[in-house]
Amino acid sequence: MLTFFPNYFSRRAIMAYAVTIALVSVLFIDYMLPLKFVIFGFAAVIIFFTYSSKLTMNWERYSEHVFQRRVFITALIIRLVYVIFIYYFYISETGEPHAYHKGDEGLYNGIARLWSDYGYEEFQDSIQNDVDFSDTGYCWWLGILYLIFGPYVLVGRVAKCFIDALTCMLLYNIGKRNFGDAAGRIAAIFYMLIPNAWFYCGVTLKETEMSFLIILFVERADSALHSSKLKIQNLILPLMAAAAMLTFRTALAAVMVASLGLAFVLGSQKQLQAWQKTVLAIVFAVWLIMTVGVELFQESAQLWANRTANQESGYQWRAETNTFAQYASAAVFAPLIFTIPFSTMVEIFEQENQMMMNGANFIKNILSGLTILALFMLVKRREWRNHVLPLALMGGYLVVLVFSNFAHSERFHFPVLALELLFAAYGVTQVTNKHKRIYMIWIVLICIANMLWTWIKLAGRGLV
Repeated sequence: MLTFFPNYFSRRAIMAYAVTIALVSVLFIDYMLPLKFVIFGFAAVIIFFTYSSKLTMNWERYSEHVFQRRVFITALIIRLVYVIFIYYFYISETGEPHAYHKGDEGLYNGIARLWSDYGYEEFQDSIQNDVDFSDTGYCWWLGILYLIFGPYVLVGRVAKCFIDALTCMLLYNIGKRNFGDAAGRIAAIFYMLIPNAWFYCGVTLKETEMSFLIILFVERADSALHSSKLKIQNLILPLMAAAAMLTFRTALAAVMVASLGLAFVLGSQKQLQAWQKTVLAIVFAVWLIMTVGVELFQESAQLWANRTANQESGYQWRAETNTFAQYASAAVFAPLIFTIPFSTMVEIFEQENQMMMNGANFIKNILSGLTILALFMLVKRREWRNHVLPLALMGGYLVVLVFSNFAHSERFHFPVLALELLFAAYGVTQVTNKHKRIYMIWIVLICIANMLWTWIKLAGRGLV
């Protein structure tokens, strides 16, 4: 069993990115990616793959306590450095400390400032009139931070750095409990180094907090389910995390609730006896009805009822800029759901954020092969029932994305990225020599897919 991310994999992934972006630049030279975004891409890929290999080997010798401390401190430093850098980068690029086409950033930041600038009543009125219920949680959180520390953009982003560093530690606990210490360490280091996590620490969006709530929910609920004597009070914190998620993204809260229910019913007998499942199901149902049940049901039912209209309207909107969008559907996205979104490696009008994330998305494309390998191993060995909770949450949310308007949106994939990295880490530990050839085939397929995606983006706009 491997206990580290092989240097063999890292070197070839970096080489694959270099070859892909070079070929894309030559083939579509009139739309070559701006140099600043090429630098972002290379930095992301080189840092992630180089240090994933080095740190999983070098930190293997540390005790559990020392490892967790190093992960937390290193993750925090990386994110703080990135947040300070990107703050001034955005100002130089856009004149504001927000990402390109700030959208929701401006809305969240503006509402959160009202409490400290004009008082609680103005803030509450805006909460009620300007945002959906599924956005209120982040507005409240940011508003409280601004009220305490001052209405400065960096306040919320520094808080994100601490939250995300804590997510790394919680992910280690989940990995160790489910797949062993080596997988837990690899998963924590993967998340520590994944550039997508840095990006959301550097913007005023709710994705970092959502990722934390998911990992907190899984870690605490999974701990309760794996304990020799299950105690109802140990489920209070995960249920609170699920309730909080209702005010961040309703559909995801529904998946969290459903995944816990599935864990009760389908979990291994070693985790829960039949009578425990019955008692928990009853307690869980009562809690659900008495707290968020009505709101959750109404919101989820509305989302499901509008799924077709939302998807069709999204495809119609995209078809106005890309004629290939009309062929996008759940049947197209479903087989690729662990791998997408693909990288934007050419210059596309008003897609600066996607261009900046080209390296980060390429990393996810590569690692998704290990995630798929892990899922295959769990099914083949009939071990999936030992890991129902993280499997159901990750799989359930991705199914929701398949039938939504956001299947190829990196932002909507991010909340469960940590769980995907968890299974990718387990996939690493299962790699044998025969998998090296499969890994190389996968890399070639990812390179071809990204080049094909580039052609689709350009040809659909009539640019080639």
